[in-house]
Amino acid sequence: MEEKKGVESPQIETRRDAPTADVENQTPSSGFGVAAITRRWKREDLLKRGSLALRGLAMVFSLLAFIVMASNRHGDWKDFDKYEEFRYVLAIAILSTLYTLGQVLRHVHELSTGRQMMQKRTSALIDFFGDQIISYLLISSASSAVPMTNRMREGADNLFTDSLAASISMQFLAFLALAFSALISGYKLSSQSYI
Repeated sequence: MEEKKGVESPQIETRRDAPTADVENQTPSSGFGVAAITRRWKREDLLKRGSLALRGLAMVFSLLAFIVMASNRHGDWKDFDKYEEFRYVLAIAILSTLYTLGQVLRHVHELSTGRQMMQKRTSALIDFFGDQIISYLLISSASSAVPMTNRMREGADNLFTDSLAASISMQFLAFLALAFSALISGYKLSSQSYI
């Protein structure tokens, strides 16, 4: 009997050591356990809040560009609506304000209630393509108005041209915010499981 105990004990110890060694060798980055799940939840929450903050900034900058451009009427040649480049800036500022307002309201609703208004995949697609399209339109309208504004500023630097420059600057800042938001929505879209 003593011989059997001596023979069995190394096998039992080996069996106990193997699972213990595997569990001890797991690194936090291996994706197992409660800690990995909580890290993922924190990362997803940070992405949601970061996306909301960027869209909120884009909404504020777009709204400012809209208000400054729409109120830029000083008579004679100093009316923005006499130039198609500045009408384009105004139109895109309105479109961007409406898009970002809708996105901000949707994100606030989802964060406050914890319920999605639409499926995750559909939401990710709308976020990604919407951010891409609106950011392209923002940079397009800002870049189309810059040459005309520079020519006007060479001739006369006044309140009209300063307001034009301010509106274009707000559009560029809205573009930056939406471009970073598009990066986040692209990451969210690429990390989705489609099972």
